[in-house]
Amino acid sequence: MSAATTPPLVQRLLAEFLGTAALLCTVIGSGIMAEQLSGGNMAIALLANTLATVFALYVLIEVLGPISGAHFNPVVTLVMWSKGMFPHERRAQAALFFIAAQLLGAVAGAWLAHAMFDMEVLQFSSKLRGGWNAAGQFAGWGQWLAEAVATAGLVLVILRAPPGKASALVACYIGAAYWFTASTSFANPAAVLGRMLSDSFAGIAPASAPGFVMAEVAGAAIGTLLARGLGRTEAKTG
Repeated sequence: MSAATTPPLVQRLLAEFLGTAALLCTVIGSGIMAEQLSGGNMAIALLANTLATVFALYVLIEVLGPISGAHFNPVVTLVMWSKGMFPHERRAQAALFFIAAQLLGAVAGAWLAHAMFDMEVLQFSSKLRGGWNAAGQFAGWGQWLAEAVATAGLVLVILRAPPGKASALVACYIGAAYWFTASTSFANPAAVLGRMLSDSFAGIAPASAPGFVMAEVAGAAIGTLLARGLGRTEAKTG
């Protein structure tokens, strides 16, 4: 979108808040439902969680993309800012507002999912996904590598997607990355925050969160470099 047709910043922030909240509500809510209905079959639970996320992500990008660019992800916002793709006279300030809206949306989405399933709204996950365990042993390099790979691929898809096809390609990539990465592809610091606040199927323990976020930031940088190495990309704005 050009600067002349860009919606007001407040509308774009609302779109980012709502989109991130809906995405996290989908990820966490479908995980809770899947765990309840799968009878302990983790593969079926993950498949159900994947399908719900893919469908919701496609719809949210299609509906909210024309307003905000449908980032729903702080590292995507940082990549767009670094490439000068914010049609706003104060790009750095707008990017910070985007990230704040995404983080608040992630928290709201987690709380909404809990409320719908009659769970305690305020909670923290106990699900370790890498880091130091209770026995003082370190594990999780594979999951951190998986997050770097997942995020690099996501950024590459976003930057290289042909015009009009980003929503389908991003949704398909995330669906695939749920299964080919050891971490089930968070690829999003806002998702880490929301899932850290949910002691459910989709959760991540606070102790594991910093490693995931650092891996995602590194992955975003790698994805940006790969996109640049492949040649000129379509300019997409957020």
